[in-house]
Amino acid sequence: MRPLTIRSLSVFVLIAAALTLAACGNKTNSIHSAETEGIYLNVGKLKYQVEITRQLNPAAIPEDRTFVEGVAGNQAKLAPNQLWFAVFVRIENPTNQRQVPATGYTIVDSEGNVFRPVSINSKLNPFALSNAPIPPKGTDPNPDSVPGQVDSIGGLELLFKLNYPNLDNRPLTFKIQSYFPDDQAEGSLDV
Repeated sequence: MRPLTIRSLSVFVLIAAALTLAACGNKTNSIHSAETEGIYLNVGKLKYQVEITRQLNPAAIPEDRTFVEGVAGNQAKLAPNQLWFAVFVRIENPTNQRQVPATGYTIVDSEGNVFRPVSINSKLNPFALSNAPIPPKGTDPNPDSVPGQVDSIGGLELLFKLNYPNLDNRPLTFKIQSYFPDDQAEGSLDV
C-alpha cells in the first residue's frame, strides 16, 4: 500500500468539494407546479398548500352553510346548473418580514374555462381568505383561530361557483398569481 501524499490528498479533497457543490446545484428551491393537492407551492415569498377541496351543499349540511356566509346578495344564488366549490388553502410565511398573500386565484378546466372566486366578507365569515399580511414565520390560518382549529378543512376558503358539466373537464387546475412580486404557481385539484 502506497503512503498518502500531499498531492493525492489534494486531489481527493478537490473531488469531494466538486461532488458537494454539484449536489447543491440539484436542490429545488421552489415549486411552482404540482400534480395533486397537499404540495406546497411557492408564490413570491410565501408557500401555499391546498388542504382540501370539496363541493358544498349548504341546503343539507350545516357546516357548509357556514362556508357560504358573507357572500354578497347578488352572488349568493346559484343557477340550476351550478354548485358551490370550496378550495381551502394554508399559507406559510417562512421569512422574517410580514408578507401580503397573492390576490389572483382561479380554477381552469381542461377546456380552458376560467372560474374566479366569489367575494366573501371576511368579517362575516372567519373562513374567508383575506389579503391581510401574514406575520414573520407565521401561517394563515393562525393555528389558534377558528379556521385553524377545524381539522376537516385546515385552511382558509376560496369559494367558487362551478357549472356541473365542468366537473367532467378534468383535471381542474388551481392557479395562484401574485403581482408584488410577479410570480405564479398551479396545481391539479382532486375532484
